[in-house]
Amino acid sequence: MSKKFLTDVIAKSSELSGVASAKLAGDIIEAIRAEIVSSGRFTIPDFGSFAVRETAKRTALNPRTGEKVAVKAGATVKFKASPALKAAALGGLKKAKRKAAKG
Repeated sequence: MSKKFLTDVIAKSSELSGVASAKLAGDIIEAIRAEIVSSGRFTIPDFGSFAVRETAKRTALNPRTGEKVAVKAGATVKFKASPALKAAALGGLKKAKRKAAKG
């Protein structure tokens, strides 16, 4: 999903201009980012949740040289899909497989 995708969906559903839709999409993304930064978590019902997870300090391998490299501890944002989203995705996958089998 991209900001342009969000802009197009907003423009089609609300009949806003492209500029207004782009501003609204940007504001939504910024609000989500601000909530994740302030609370460490953001949930969209029937979609899923985003949560900040800390990553431990570790040793990794450089794929080109094979030498060991120290990786600092950090943080990342993880996404966990809701049961409703998982069920919808599974239904779409089964439908795509049936369609491919027919064709």
